[in-house]
Amino acid sequence: MKTLIFSIVLSTMFFAACNNGTPKNQTADNTTPATAEGLDTKDGSVETGSSIKDLLNSYLKIKNALTKDNDKDAADAGNEMVKAFDSFDKASLTADQAKVYNDIVDDAKEHAEHIGANAGNIEHQREHFETLSQETYELVKVVGAGQKLYVDHCPMYNKNKGANWLSETKDIENPYLGKSMPTCGTVKEELN
Repeated sequence: MKTLIFSIVLSTMFFAACNNGTPKNQTADNTTPATAEGLDTKDGSVETGSSIKDLLNSYLKIKNALTKDNDKDAADAGNEMVKAFDSFDKASLTADQAKVYNDIVDDAKEHAEHIGANAGNIEHQREHFETLSQETYELVKVVGAGQKLYVDHCPMYNKNKGANWLSETKDIENPYLGKSMPTCGTVKEELN
């Protein structure tokens, strides 16, 4: 019994010594703690996760590279989009927005990964861009884009099955046919 009491007293003293009076929200080396929005940087500014704007910017870089038949830039933008998905800040999403995001994120990220991994195979990149475009559209419809976008349609892609994409300009610049038919397509919808 004395051994048990001695062990409890010793353990209590040990834990009390380990808790050297430093408040729970402060670390012993005086670094600033993480905030709910992101991580504090050394200059006191808050570094947040990526936003819908970051996802959309990388998507548009992919689209613009494919319009110029530039598989290398498309791959770089695909890798950028993967990073944007990895650091996306879901905290600002409503429950409905989060549901749509969660429904598309794994598939969209996989398509961005394929685009990023396939420099030198632009047709394969375009196949993945088709599905990535649909998923990005679904996300933008629910979350918004913070800018005007156009939903464009190419009727000739994929043996005349057609495909859509998002664009920041009203002028048609076709990512599926690139330089071979740069203006093939029509504007289907405007998103504000």
